[in-house]
Amino acid sequence: MPEVVAQILIQAPVEKVYALAKDIEGLAAYIQDVEEVKVVERQGNQTVTEWVGILREFGRRIRWREVDEWDDEGFQCHFEQREGEFQEYRGLWTFRAEEGSTRSEIRLTYRLEIPLIGPLIQRLIHAKVQQSCQHILQGLKQRAEESP
Repeated sequence: MPEVVAQILIQAPVEKVYALAKDIEGLAAYIQDVEEVKVVERQGNQTVTEWVGILREFGRRIRWREVDEWDDEGFQCHFEQREGEFQEYRGLWTFRAEEGSTRSEIRLTYRLEIPLIGPLIQRLIHAKVQQSCQHILQGLKQRAEESP
Protein backbone atom coordinates (compact mmCIF):
# COMPACT_ATOMS: atom_id res chain seq x y z
CA MET A 1 0.00 0.00 0.00
CA PRO A 2 1.44 3.41 -0.91
CA GLU A 3 2.67 5.65 1.91
CA VAL A 4 3.33 9.37 1.81
CA VAL A 5 5.41 11.31 4.31
CA ALA A 6 5.63 15.10 4.23
CA GLN A 7 7.08 17.48 6.79
CA ILE A 8 7.85 21.13 7.29
CA LEU A 9 9.40 23.46 9.86
CA ILE A 10 7.12 26.35 10.85
CA GLN A 11 8.41 29.47 12.59
CA ALA A 12 5.66 29.58 15.23
CA PRO A 13 4.98 27.92 18.60
CA VAL A 14 3.49 24.43 18.56
CA GLU A 15 0.31 25.52 20.39
CA LYS A 16 -0.47 28.09 17.71
CA VAL A 17 0.32 25.78 14.78
CA TYR A 18 -1.76 22.97 16.26
CA ALA A 19 -4.75 25.28 16.88
CA LEU A 20 -4.60 26.55 13.29
CA ALA A 21 -4.41 22.98 11.96
CA LYS A 22 -7.56 22.07 13.90
CA ASP A 23 -9.34 24.89 12.02
CA ILE A 24 -9.29 22.85 8.82
CA GLU A 25 -11.97 24.96 7.11
CA GLY A 26 -9.80 28.04 7.62
CA LEU A 27 -6.83 26.15 6.24
CA ALA A 28 -8.71 24.96 3.14
CA ALA A 29 -8.11 28.21 1.24
CA TYR A 30 -4.37 27.53 1.39
CA ILE A 31 -4.58 24.00 -0.03
CA GLN A 32 -4.16 23.55 -3.78
CA ASP A 33 -6.04 20.72 -5.51
CA VAL A 34 -8.72 20.71 -2.82
CA GLU A 35 -11.99 22.16 -4.01
CA GLU A 36 -13.80 21.94 -0.69
CA VAL A 37 -13.35 20.97 2.94
CA LYS A 38 -16.39 21.08 5.18
CA VAL A 39 -16.74 20.20 8.85
CA VAL A 40 -19.95 18.22 9.21
CA GLU A 41 -19.65 17.31 12.89
CA ARG A 42 -17.61 18.21 15.96
CA GLN A 43 -17.87 16.22 19.15
CA GLY A 44 -15.20 16.62 21.81
CA ASN A 45 -11.85 16.12 20.08
CA GLN A 46 -13.37 14.32 17.11
CA THR A 47 -14.09 16.14 13.86
CA VAL A 48 -15.84 14.68 10.83
CA THR A 49 -14.93 16.42 7.59
CA GLU A 50 -15.97 16.06 3.95
CA TRP A 51 -13.31 16.63 1.31
CA VAL A 52 -13.43 17.14 -2.44
CA GLY A 53 -10.04 16.84 -4.13
CA ILE A 54 -9.31 17.51 -7.78
CA LEU A 55 -7.23 15.35 -10.11
CA ARG A 56 -6.95 17.96 -12.86
CA GLU A 57 -4.96 15.66 -15.15
CA PHE A 58 -7.93 13.30 -15.28
CA GLY A 59 -10.69 15.89 -15.04
CA ARG A 60 -11.90 14.02 -11.99
CA ARG A 61 -12.96 14.82 -8.43
CA ILE A 62 -12.21 12.52 -5.51
CA ARG A 63 -14.60 12.69 -2.55
CA TRP A 64 -14.24 11.30 0.94
CA ARG A 65 -15.43 11.76 4.49
CA GLU A 66 -12.86 11.41 7.23
CA VAL A 67 -12.83 11.28 11.00
CA ASP A 68 -10.09 13.22 12.75
CA GLU A 69 -9.19 12.32 16.34
CA TRP A 70 -7.28 15.27 17.83
CA ASP A 71 -4.96 14.62 20.79
CA ASP A 72 -4.49 18.02 22.44
CA GLU A 73 -1.89 16.76 24.94
CA GLY A 74 0.20 14.92 22.37
CA PHE A 75 -0.25 17.53 19.62
CA GLN A 76 -1.29 15.01 17.00
CA CYS A 77 -4.25 13.93 14.90
CA HIS A 78 -5.15 10.42 13.77
CA PHE A 79 -7.35 10.50 10.68
CA GLU A 80 -9.16 7.88 8.65
CA GLN A 81 -11.63 7.82 5.79
CA ARG A 82 -15.06 6.53 6.78
CA GLU A 83 -16.71 6.86 3.35
CA GLY A 84 -15.44 7.77 -0.07
CA GLU A 85 -13.56 6.76 -3.13
CA PHE A 86 -10.34 5.58 -1.50
CA GLN A 87 -10.23 1.89 -0.71
CA GLU A 88 -8.06 2.91 2.23
CA TYR A 89 -7.02 6.29 3.59
CA ARG A 90 -5.57 6.85 7.06
CA GLY A 91 -2.71 8.53 8.76
CA LEU A 92 -1.16 10.58 11.52
CA TRP A 93 -0.47 14.32 11.59
CA THR A 94 2.05 15.34 14.27
CA PHE A 95 3.26 18.65 15.68
CA ARG A 96 6.54 18.82 17.63
CA ALA A 97 8.12 21.84 19.30
CA GLU A 98 11.62 22.45 17.97
CA GLU A 99 13.60 25.41 19.39
CA GLY A 100 10.74 27.92 19.28
CA SER A 101 9.41 26.53 16.01
CA THR A 102 7.17 23.59 15.12
CA ARG A 103 7.97 20.57 13.01
CA SER A 104 4.78 19.22 11.48
CA GLU A 105 4.62 15.89 9.69
CA ILE A 106 1.89 14.01 7.85
CA ARG A 107 2.17 10.23 7.40
CA LEU A 108 -0.55 8.85 5.16
CA THR A 109 -1.25 5.42 3.75
CA TYR A 110 -3.83 5.08 1.04
CA ARG A 111 -5.15 2.87 -1.69
CA LEU A 112 -7.00 4.37 -4.63
CA GLU A 113 -7.95 2.05 -7.42
CA ILE A 114 -9.55 3.65 -10.42
CA PRO A 115 -10.71 1.17 -13.07
CA LEU A 116 -8.74 1.05 -16.32
CA ILE A 117 -5.64 2.86 -15.08
CA GLY A 118 -2.20 1.33 -15.13
CA PRO A 119 1.00 1.61 -13.09
CA LEU A 120 2.06 4.85 -14.80
CA ILE A 121 -1.14 6.56 -13.72
CA GLN A 122 -0.76 5.10 -10.20
CA ARG A 123 2.64 6.84 -9.98
CA LEU A 124 1.01 10.10 -11.03
CA ILE A 125 -1.69 9.67 -8.37
CA HIS A 126 1.02 8.97 -5.77
CA ALA A 127 2.82 12.17 -6.78
CA LYS A 128 -0.46 14.11 -6.47
CA VAL A 129 -1.15 12.70 -2.98
CA GLN A 130 2.41 13.58 -1.92
CA GLN A 131 2.00 17.07 -3.37
CA SER A 132 -1.35 17.52 -1.63
CA CYS A 133 0.15 16.68 1.78
CA GLN A 134 2.99 19.12 1.15
CA HIS A 135 0.48 21.82 0.15
CA ILE A 136 -1.43 21.31 3.40
CA LEU A 137 1.79 21.81 5.36
CA GLN A 138 2.88 24.81 3.27
CA GLY A 139 -0.55 26.37 3.74
CA LEU A 140 -0.35 25.82 7.48
CA LYS A 141 3.14 27.37 7.52
CA GLN A 142 1.94 30.41 5.56
CA ARG A 143 -1.09 30.86 7.79
CA ALA A 144 0.87 30.43 11.05
CA GLU A 145 3.75 32.71 10.06
CA GLU A 146 1.49 35.46 8.68
CA SER A 147 -1.03 35.65 11.53
CA PRO A 148 -0.26 37.47 14.79
